[in-house]
Amino acid sequence: MASTCANPTFTPFTSKPLKPRSPFHSFPFPSNPKTPSSSFRNLKITSSLSSSQPPKPPSAVKIHSPPSPLTTDEPPQGFVSRFAPDQPRKGCDVLVEALEREGVTDVFAYPGGASMEIHQALTRSDSIRNVLPRHEQGGIFAAEGYARATGRVGVCIATSGPGATNLVSGFADALLDSVPLVAITGQVQRRMIGTDAFQETPIVEVTRSITKHNYLVLDVEDIPRIVKEAFFLANSGRPGPVLIDIPKDIQQQLVVPDWGQGVRLGGYVSRLPKSEFSANDEGLLEQIVRLMSEAKKPVLYVGGGCLNSGEELRKFVELTGIPVASTLMGLGAYPCNDDLSLHMLGMHGTVYANYAVDKADLLLAFGVRFDDRVTGKLEAFASRAKIVHIDIDSAEIGKNKQPHVSICADVKYALKGMNKILESRKGKLNLNYSSWREELGEQKKKFPLSFKTFGEAIPPQYAIQMLDELTNGNAIISTGVGQHQMWAAQHYKYRNPRQWLTSGGLGAMGFGLPAAIGAAVARPDAVVVDIDGDGSFIMNVQELATIRVENLPVKIMLLNNQHLGMVVQWEDRFYKANRAHTYLGNPSKESEIFPDMLKFAEACDIPAARVTKVGDLRAAMQTMLDTPGPYLLDVIVPHQEHVLPMIPSGAAFKDIINEGDGRTSY
Repeated sequence: MASTCANPTFTPFTSKPLKPRSPFHSFPFPSNPKTPSSSFRNLKITSSLSSSQPPKPPSAVKIHSPPSPLTTDEPPQGFVSRFAPDQPRKGCDVLVEALEREGVTDVFAYPGGASMEIHQALTRSDSIRNVLPRHEQGGIFAAEGYARATGRVGVCIATSGPGATNLVSGFADALLDSVPLVAITGQVQRRMIGTDAFQETPIVEVTRSITKHNYLVLDVEDIPRIVKEAFFLANSGRPGPVLIDIPKDIQQQLVVPDWGQGVRLGGYVSRLPKSEFSANDEGLLEQIVRLMSEAKKPVLYVGGGCLNSGEELRKFVELTGIPVASTLMGLGAYPCNDDLSLHMLGMHGTVYANYAVDKADLLLAFGVRFDDRVTGKLEAFASRAKIVHIDIDSAEIGKNKQPHVSICADVKYALKGMNKILESRKGKLNLNYSSWREELGEQKKKFPLSFKTFGEAIPPQYAIQMLDELTNGNAIISTGVGQHQMWAAQHYKYRNPRQWLTSGGLGAMGFGLPAAIGAAVARPDAVVVDIDGDGSFIMNVQELATIRVENLPVKIMLLNNQHLGMVVQWEDRFYKANRAHTYLGNPSKESEIFPDMLKFAEACDIPAARVTKVGDLRAAMQTMLDTPGPYLLDVIVPHQEHVLPMIPSGAAFKDIINEGDGRTSY
C-alpha cells in the first residue's frame, strides 16, 4: 500500500519493553501452533471471569489529532450498551458493540460457519442493520458503494475460506480507488490455524498487498483497540481497506472489554499530513500563487483526492477562472455543467480537456496520481507545463511524473490556504486568462462529445443524455466496467461529489449493481441508477434478490449489446475485427436477446421492460423513474458503437481518435 506521507509504521513505539508475546504474535500462521514449548495459554470458555484486567501497554496512545469522523474516544450520542460495565460477554458481542461505538448503522454480511457467532451477535443489536448480499463479492462492492456515496467507512463481513477469498476483488478495488472500508472475516479456531482445517485460508497473507492494513485477532481483549484502529486507519490519510480476521474461538470467548484502550499507531499518526500548514508549507502555497500569476494557459487537473474538497475547489475556480479537467474518479468534484469545466481527460476524455493539458504552461494537479489511462505516453503528457502536485500520499508525488512544486497535504486544507491568499490579494494578481478560455471555448465548439444515429436503433450515448435530462443531473450513478462506464462518464453531467460510483483503478466488472445497493442503503432519499452493460450486470445478477428483499429503489438501466463491447472495440481497431469470444448471446439464435434479462428480474419480482426503438425510449425511461421501488429497463443498443474520443494505450494527444465505429474496416 502506498503510504501516507511516509511508510506507515504499525508496530508500537515503546518507552519500556512490552510483556512477552506468544509465538502467534510473530507468526500469524504457524505450522504447528500447539507445541509443548509454546507459551500460548489454553482456551477456556467460562461463564465468569476474574475481575482483574491486564495493564494497558505503555505504548498505547490516544488519537486526538488529526480527528477522524468515525473514530472518537466516546461512543455516539445516545449510545447505550446492552451490557453492564463489568458484565462478561462473548467476543462477538464485543465486536458488534465496537462497531456501534464507531457509529456503524449498516453492514453487508453473509454468514458461514466461522462467522455465525458474529451474525448471532448482530441479531442482538438494535442499531445495526444487516443487508444480506447473495455473494460475498456483492457484499464488499455494496460496502464500497456505501462508502463512496457518503465518505463514511463501509463495513462488510464474511466467513473464512471461500467467503474471505470472495472479498479479494473488493479489497484491491478499494485500495486503488482510496475507499474507506473495514472488512471482518471469521477464521478457524486458533488451535487449528496452519493445519489445513476445513475452510481455512490465510486471508491476512492473501490480502497483505491489497489492504492498507490487516489484523489477525489472537486475544479477545484486543478487539476494542483493533476495531478503533481499523476505523481510524481506513478513514485517515489516504483512505483504504482494512481487514480484521477473527478466529471462531475468539468470537466465543467471554471477556469484560476495556473500552478505554488507546490505539498503537504512533508511527502512522506522526506521519499523517497536518491540518495546519507550517511556515514552509505556506511559502510553497505562495510559490504556487506566483506561478499562477505568471501563467498564460493554466489548467486544473483534479482527481478523487478532491471529492471532500468540492466547496473549496469551487471557490478556488471562482477566484482564479482556471479551467478544470477531471479524472474518471474526480467527476463531480467540480460541476460538469459549468462553463469552466472541461469534463474528463485521458484515454476517453474530451478532445478539449486533453488539448488543454497538452497546451498548458501550468498544470495544477490536485488529488491525482498521474494514472496511465490519463497520461498515456508520460513524456508527452503536459510536456509544456510547469507541474504543481498536491496529494495526501507522498508515495504518489513524483512516482510517475516529476513535479516542479509538490506539497504532501490534504487538498482541502491546501485549497483553503490558497483561497485565503487569493482573497487577500484581490485585484493585485494578474490572473487574466480570458484569451485562454476563448481558445478552449473554440475547441469545445469544434470537438463536442457527439454520436451518430442509425434509423430506429438507440444510441447508448443518447440514452445516458436522456437520463441526465430526466433526473436533472442529480441521480447517484453506479456502473459496471466497459463501454457503458465510459459513456456514463462522458454524457451524464455530474453536479456534486459522490454522485459517481465506479471501479476506476481495478476496473472490476460486476461492480455496478452491488454498489448501487450500498448507495441506496446509505442515501435512501436519493435517486440511484445503475447504468450497466449486459456483460458486467450478469456477473453479480444474483443481487437482484437483495434489492427485492430489502425493497431498495434501485433503478437499473441496462445498455444491452449482447457483446463485451470494449473488447469488441479494440478488436475492431487493432485486431481486424476478429471476434475472440466476445459475443455473449446464443450463437445458434443470434436474432434473439440472450439471456433474457427480463426473466432474471421477473424471478426476483422486480418490474422490468425492454425498449428497442429510439422513439420509445423517453416514455420507457420515465416509467422506470416513476415506478416505486426497483426497476430494470433493458435498453437494446448496437454493438458497433465505439467510445470516442480515444487515445490508444501508451499514445499521446496527437494520436487521438475521434471518428469511426465497428461499421468501418481498419
